[in-house]
Amino acid sequence: MNPTVSTAGRESNAGKDHATVGLVLVDDHAILRQGLRSVLEREDDLAVLGEASSEPEAEAVVRATQPDVVLLDLKLSTGSDVEGLSLCARLSASHPGIGLLILTTFLDEDLVVRAVHAGARGYVVKDVDTTELIRAIRIIATGGSAFDPRSAAVVVRSLSGRSEPHQQLTDREMEVLRLLAAGLSNNKIGEKLYISSTTAKFHVSNIMRKLKVSGRAQAVYAASKRGLI
Repeated sequence: MNPTVSTAGRESNAGKDHATVGLVLVDDHAILRQGLRSVLEREDDLAVLGEASSEPEAEAVVRATQPDVVLLDLKLSTGSDVEGLSLCARLSASHPGIGLLILTTFLDEDLVVRAVHAGARGYVVKDVDTTELIRAIRIIATGGSAFDPRSAAVVVRSLSGRSEPHQQLTDREMEVLRLLAAGLSNNKIGEKLYISSTTAKFHVSNIMRKLKVSGRAQAVYAASKRGLI
């Protein structure tokens, strides 16, 4: 798709007594962007200036609109967090005055920490209450940092140096790990947890990476030795 740039933006709120926060939405799902735009633009002080679904589009829209805050999903067209993290780092370097807020489905300790290192000033999971999301946007627009309670706990653990291997596994990954130990396939794990096999595979890959192993059996063995299962 071509990047979407609004021609209304801040001008539509001219005459208000408060400053308008200009936003750019970066997510590869158009329906999610549309829903998010609808929610955010109900607020008098928020204006969506543009949308993008990929790295090149995002860079072009940000360059054209110079927003106050970019809402960025780390999982873009490739389905890999590497693309979103790379984009986050580049936007932070090229537009240091813009607040980068990660809005994603995945709460992963390693991912949260890497996003912060890439320049993100906030990290919010998509199931957060709308009120909390809007509050986070406003905080970041004024130069602050905003993390939902779960991601904030991850950052605190990381900064305190208490991130042990078992602490790096999210609650969902622990559920997947137990089913993995029971010998279930990705399809069966997905059925048990009411998630897709692709999502189950993603969690299994994260578990193996965090436990520093290269196979499912090795993951179960490593987890057993560490008392996780």
